[in-house]
Amino acid sequence: MNLLGNIIWLIFGGFLTGLGYIIGGLLTCLTIVGIPFGMQAIKIGVATMAPFGTEIVPTEKANRPLRVIFNMIWLILFGWEIAVAHFVHGIILAITIIGLPFAKQHFRLIPLALFPFGQELR
Repeated sequence: MNLLGNIIWLIFGGFLTGLGYIIGGLLTCLTIVGIPFGMQAIKIGVATMAPFGTEIVPTEKANRPLRVIFNMIWLILFGWEIAVAHFVHGIILAITIIGLPFAKQHFRLIPLALFPFGQELR
């Protein structure tokens, strides 16, 4: 069921969205300062490519001071826009019964979009 959900997700916009995150992350990695933020954008892109069957879990060292600072910078510069986009898409998809599983995946991606440092995908 996860495979079918991921295939439908990719066909109806997940591929382009994930590709946008990955390309943006690669462009951000061109600068030394942007590498940590680019890697997080790539992680969000991978999570967006195949959200069904993946789990977002906090790491053991999630609350280290540097990660908290990076999360705050991310939240101000990138995170809130990504979270709002996932929220709006989730609301739109939740209007129909068929869109409910996809809306749920958008809502699951919001915490990762807000605070990606200290979280991993499994």
